[in-house]
Amino acid sequence: MATVGFMSSCAGVRPMAPLMRQAVQKMRSSQFHTTARSASKDYYEVLVLGGGTGGVSMSARMKRKVGAGNVAVVEPSEKHYYQPLWTLVGAGAKPLAPCSRPTASVIPSGVKWIQSRVQKLDPDKNCVHLENNQKISYKYLIIALGLQLHFEKIKGLPEAFSTPKIGSNYSVHTVEKTWKALQDFQGGNAIFTFPNTPVKCAGAPQKIMYLSEAYMRKTGKRPKAKIIFNTALGVIFGVQKYADVLLEIIKSRDITVNYKYNLVEVRADKQEAVFENLDKSGETEVYQYEMLHVTPPMGPQDVLLNSPVSDAGGWVDVDKETLQHKKYPNVFGIGDCTNLPTSKTAAAVAGQSGVLDKTISCVMKGKPPAKKYDGYTSCPLVTNYNRAILAEFDYSAQPLETFPFDQSKERLTSFHMKADLMPFLYWHGLLKGYWGGPAPIRKLLHLGLK
Repeated sequence: MATVGFMSSCAGVRPMAPLMRQAVQKMRSSQFHTTARSASKDYYEVLVLGGGTGGVSMSARMKRKVGAGNVAVVEPSEKHYYQPLWTLVGAGAKPLAPCSRPTASVIPSGVKWIQSRVQKLDPDKNCVHLENNQKISYKYLIIALGLQLHFEKIKGLPEAFSTPKIGSNYSVHTVEKTWKALQDFQGGNAIFTFPNTPVKCAGAPQKIMYLSEAYMRKTGKRPKAKIIFNTALGVIFGVQKYADVLLEIIKSRDITVNYKYNLVEVRADKQEAVFENLDKSGETEVYQYEMLHVTPPMGPQDVLLNSPVSDAGGWVDVDKETLQHKKYPNVFGIGDCTNLPTSKTAAAVAGQSGVLDKTISCVMKGKPPAKKYDGYTSCPLVTNYNRAILAEFDYSAQPLETFPFDQSKERLTSFHMKADLMPFLYWHGLLKGYWGGPAPIRKLLHLGLK
């Protein structure tokens, strides 16, 4: 974050130095957030848990609603990551460095950044317990804690990532290993997995498969490769319109898909991946691999397990239309940590943020929430280094497309939206609380066609 400074080398300026120092201090206190615990209050009108996509976006919106000094964000991480681009990093199409920025640079100016971890939520007392016995009280609470990866639930991981031929686009620590494994691949089985749990960006496990297959064709290695997608799901994609197109691509590129196959063990010393057959209890099958891309099991954050704000599975229990908590009216949830029955994507967070902003405004005014979230989410399914399918859909798994053309077709424009436009929109629109999804664009375009 830029700092403010003055040059006072001229003699005529020196008498003004004390006033200048006061001005600088005033500007800093009004424009910049601080991470020092000593500067943290023990009460905020709006407390946001999590400094990811949902947390930063909502803190920007709440700043405009109640003032920066009345908003705080609890987030332990020094860096903020734009994870949707990791698909292209793993395929060598984008560098990793631009995918991250310091957390300090994305927290809205003036909003307090409390760099700590949440230890316990106590919604009955309107407070949250943090590390070092710190307690913060609130009037309104927004939970945006995301989810966590569980590589350790696969036997042999994460240790196997220290060996060649294996990577995962789901972690900043392993995404470049995917690209290394792809470059080093000479032939044999290239296996891509999908776990038996909820995941964020459910299209990502097969995006890297299509990109890897394209890279192998480009480098002349495809004839020696067998591309295998072992998924714990029973379908290739949850929306039939896009699933039909993906199945055609899979057939045309000679990709093998095994449904209801869940990765349970990696034997890196033997280059073996062990899968359980979910349709046949107790039955496993061992695959030899020359490249293995792992999508890890995922789940709610530990602090949400058995929490008063969570359902039985550990997900924040919110109304699917208003994002207001079902029990605590001053508590709200957004993003991957919630039990909203839609795909966990940054696009979903965008759609949710606009609705949640309206919901909180109504609650603050003592009115019932009026605006409803329809489950909008999007998954740009990258199928090549210059093609993508722009899948958009709602709670009912029905297409909810923005543009007046068939988005299920592979298009260069859809690829550039994914690779170039969306990152810009993320950093400069969504995180600043100005982008609430494409619904207004969709409305204008469709009205224009009538």
